[in-house]
Amino acid sequence: MKDNYRRGGRWTRISKAQKWQSRLQGARLQTMHSIESAWHYLSLVERFTTDRGKILDIGTGKDLPVNSKVKSYKSKVKYSEIKGVKIWGYDLVEPRKEFSVTQYLNFANKIITRIQKSNKLPILVGGTGLYIKAVVDGIPTAFVPRNARLRKNLVAKSVDELFEILAQLDPFKAGSMNSSDKKNSRRLVRAIEIAQWKLENHKTPEVRSYRTPGVGQIFFVGLTAPQDILDQLIVKRVNARVESGIEKEIQDLLAKKINWNHQSMSSLGYREWKDFFTGVKTRKEVIDQWKSDEKKYARRQLTWFKKDKRINWFDLSDKNWQKEVEKLVGKWYSKSE
Repeated sequence: MKDNYRRGGRWTRISKAQKWQSRLQGARLQTMHSIESAWHYLSLVERFTTDRGKILDIGTGKDLPVNSKVKSYKSKVKYSEIKGVKIWGYDLVEPRKEFSVTQYLNFANKIITRIQKSNKLPILVGGTGLYIKAVVDGIPTAFVPRNARLRKNLVAKSVDELFEILAQLDPFKAGSMNSSDKKNSRRLVRAIEIAQWKLENHKTPEVRSYRTPGVGQIFFVGLTAPQDILDQLIVKRVNARVESGIEKEIQDLLAKKINWNHQSMSSLGYREWKDFFTGVKTRKEVIDQWKSDEKKYARRQLTWFKKDKRINWFDLSDKNWQKEVEKLVGKWYSKSE
């Protein structure tokens, strides 16, 4: 495969609508489809949203085929290999542990550097804009350290109380939060932590991003489709995960003393089931809520990514979209060599 790459072999598409990048690439990945339709790309750095959690397989939508091989690098970092393509970023932490954008950034930097040293093309795949931004552009607050004492003092606070504390410390940040962030205690605590750090240090955090010498030009391709098509894809994918046994997976997690307060269980595809297991909602109500939450999340993703003018967008409902992507990527790739 390396010889093919050196002769100018190229990669191609990703299967599900949101976004993907070459060199550093973002989209909501369905792994098997993207592997089947790839030509000669050599090493895939998978950007994940909830796929980081060990033993959280169905709800996170890992989509790894049964014939994928799990290997390890230096006996620490595991990766899956499908048809010679390495997929990094699965099963990074135990479900009881928290995982932050800083941890992801450190992981991604190491793996991307390793891939480049192997003279291969890293492709970052994912759907959460914050993590992609951290790698591509840097996030000033990513390296603001955790404050264990502060977090302990905030643990019993309600989201309304947390928001009020944030509003007093940093009114601008509080005013910029969307309704989802205002209801997310973990994000509120982090925002308070950052605001407190700024006040104590009397400065703004330094921007740090992934900029390995020789990384070259970053190329972005976004995939989208009419809303009704995206909604159909989301419903189909949620139904598939229900049929695959998400309910049993959550039962097993709860039996292992992984509770609803853990960060992993607050992820999309897991948090909706809390009301079912606590007897508040029926199974159908939970599944309907899950589908609704997925659709809202997809809309927020598109809103985020549409603001980035570097992205070249393609409509999946256009039968020639793949050829157009290949043509554009080919031009970029030939110029970046």
